[in-house]
Amino acid sequence: MLEEDLILQQLLNEDDILTEKQKKIIVAAIESFSEKGFAATSTSEIAKKAGVAEGTIFRHYKTKKDLLLSIVAPMMAKLLAPFILKDINKVLDRQFETYEDFLRAMVENRREFLVKNLPIIKIMLQEIPFQPELREQFKEHVAKDTFRRFATLVEHYQAKGQLIEMPSMSAVRLSASAIFGFLLARYLIVPEIEWDDETETERTIQFVMHGLSRKA
Repeated sequence: MLEEDLILQQLLNEDDILTEKQKKIIVAAIESFSEKGFAATSTSEIAKKAGVAEGTIFRHYKTKKDLLLSIVAPMMAKLLAPFILKDINKVLDRQFETYEDFLRAMVENRREFLVKNLPIIKIMLQEIPFQPELREQFKEHVAKDTFRRFATLVEHYQAKGQLIEMPSMSAVRLSASAIFGFLLARYLIVPEIEWDDETETERTIQFVMHGLSRKA
């Protein structure tokens, strides 16, 4: 539910420039984009859900794409990037004895973040591949720093002799692909199937570790 979407609530509460109608339009747009995708959502649907005339949307936003960018781009720069980094730093800043312990904490951390902010995350995942502006925002404000810190951790565990020697960014890619592949399947692609979260988390971690662990 949107009431549980922490990023959205922060944006609406902190932005004094937005009118009440704009807030209603943004909430309605997020619901619709999240449910149906950007391309399949019409401005008339958003207007109906927001309880405003369609012309009201175009008084504030010239096009549907402007509406999308007004929602996601400011969140990326103002709220989403620091929120993601602050949240993920709870794991990156801790010292774990093993890479396996680090992965387990990372899965749980990202699971909590995804569940709390599902509508916004769905829009990002749907639209970043097709919207260059959003893709650049994500790379600049989120991906660069996160991947750099993740790579430093990989190098730490390689130096301890726990992981095989390979370029650290390759190890990050393999680890992140497994973690986010599991979480996306669990919460976005096939959430309706019966999931044993504890078992699937452990399988994901072991899948990564069997590929990266140094042979005894």
